[in-house]
Amino acid sequence: MRTVLLIGVGAGDPDYVTVQAVKALNRVDVFFVIEKGAEKDDLIELRRRILSDHVPGGGYRVVEARDPERERVGLDGVAYRATIEQWHEDRTDIYERLVGGLGDGEVGAFLVWGDPALYDGTMRILDRVTARGSVAFETEVIPGVSAISALTAGHRIPLNRIGEPIHITTGRRLGAALVDGALPEGFDNIVVMLDGDLTFTKLSEPDVTIYWGAYLGTADEILVAGPVLKVAGEIESVRAEARARKGWIMDTYLLRRG
Repeated sequence: MRTVLLIGVGAGDPDYVTVQAVKALNRVDVFFVIEKGAEKDDLIELRRRILSDHVPGGGYRVVEARDPERERVGLDGVAYRATIEQWHEDRTDIYERLVGGLGDGEVGAFLVWGDPALYDGTMRILDRVTARGSVAFETEVIPGVSAISALTAGHRIPLNRIGEPIHITTGRRLGAALVDGALPEGFDNIVVMLDGDLTFTKLSEPDVTIYWGAYLGTADEILVAGPVLKVAGEIESVRAEARARKGWIMDTYLLRRG
């Protein structure tokens, strides 16, 4: 039986790799690397460094594949879901071919940025491969340090406050939930991921603090915090400069009322 490992390697710092992950790395026969364009080559380089540091004996193969392009659409929910569905189907074709290339009894692995269970689609794509029934394999998941953990550690704050819930969402969903520039009632601690529209700039509520971070855990890490009405412009400027310099950006933030 083939085995596929989803190994969380943390949000950027190679030292985020856990002891459990190191043990898993040394079981692997084939590492699958999904390329996301030349501008993100440093993400591939980080994976190479992890393998060099933690699997010094080598003896493994690396198989690369290009991530399919996803059509970008506006905020229409039906169109958005249709493009995501097609993108997932295209990725399933690629993952099915990769996993099907494993020999009987071999172990393959995807090195997942952050944690495989938090805002990463690899697990869902492998479920789709399983549902097709053409390739038999078992899946194991090794958790990693998430971007949220790296964000709160960088700002030296706890994620939770006593007796208050935490909400994790996207910029798209947050934008749809704002009421005249204010957060919804009862949503006092909101972690926002995947916000290319900079939804925090649409806030008009004075009693909200933002804790923002980009390239978390890497040498390029940027952290900004303060009342959102005072620092939104700074974050927008810093973010634009960093994205122009590197060609890509990965960022997340926590909005906290009160």
